[in-house]
Amino acid sequence: MQILTGLSQKEIEKITDELHQSKFRARQIHNWIYLKSAKSIDDMTDLSKDFREDLKKIAKVSDVKIKIKQESSDGTLKYLLEYPDGECVETVLMRFDNRANLTACVSSQVGCAVNCSFCATGKRGFIRNLTYKEIIEQVLTIQRDTGLKVTNVVFMGQGEPLLNLDNVLKAMEIFNESLQIGQRRLTVSTSGIIPGINRLAELDMQSTLALSLHAPGHELRKKLMQIEEKYNLRDLKIALKNYVEKTGRRITIEYLLIKDLNDTTECAKQLAEYLHDIKCNVNLIPYNPTSDNDYKRPSNNAIMKFKCLLEHSGKKVTVRLERGADIDAACGQLRGKVD
Repeated sequence: MQILTGLSQKEIEKITDELHQSKFRARQIHNWIYLKSAKSIDDMTDLSKDFREDLKKIAKVSDVKIKIKQESSDGTLKYLLEYPDGECVETVLMRFDNRANLTACVSSQVGCAVNCSFCATGKRGFIRNLTYKEIIEQVLTIQRDTGLKVTNVVFMGQGEPLLNLDNVLKAMEIFNESLQIGQRRLTVSTSGIIPGINRLAELDMQSTLALSLHAPGHELRKKLMQIEEKYNLRDLKIALKNYVEKTGRRITIEYLLIKDLNDTTECAKQLAEYLHDIKCNVNLIPYNPTSDNDYKRPSNNAIMKFKCLLEHSGKKVTVRLERGADIDAACGQLRGKVD
């Protein structure tokens, strides 16, 4: 059985050729999948009934199931999606008051090999990469379920996107060309995989690169993020400056604030020094508790003090608006399994 989601129009044309239908029919199917978020072939009402019946014999729209759906008090939706092999990942739709943007936070892997100490996903370990079609399915499942149009996609869910870069790039291509989401509305986040950053620099795309930094010094970052042992801050800075030089794009620096650990005045000063010659904005993320460690969220006063110290260095600094923490849908809380 052929799965239509993830296919290009040319690939759909092979199916319509097999059924002795025109290329125009392939374009109609393509539009139903990507622009109208059809749930089934029966939804494709501008195709004849006979053609739909023939198409259903060899194809279906999707083979992904919504295993669990949760809605936060702030309107955030979290989906646990099950793929045909039984593996599951979580994907999140974030809605913001007074904004037209609807942002899907997608996963790129089942589990994660990076195993940052503050992140629930890494506790599962790495299980497998997602295919580009499985990544696409996350956004289309959201659209089919809600009837809403996703406007922004961030690769900030489960997994390390730059360790599955080929599939991530293909998914981004389909988001851009088939779902008509502009490249500037696509963000790829990384824990600091230097070869992947260098590859993105050479590709010179219009999408945003976000770096999960979380500490300004080697020892503290190594405590929080094992990846620091392989790709250290010194070499990472070289890669970031190369990225900016090649693309001209501003990087988003993500910095998780953990009480009495990396939220100190000294850390703020060290971070300002590390970033002073990198073209970037800083996004501060107050820690979202999980059951896997004893880390705590800083006070609002500590968050604002850290923000002010960084702003004095000339950087644009924002504090991430927390979404979905009450359903474990916020940063670092995704697991992708049923407890």
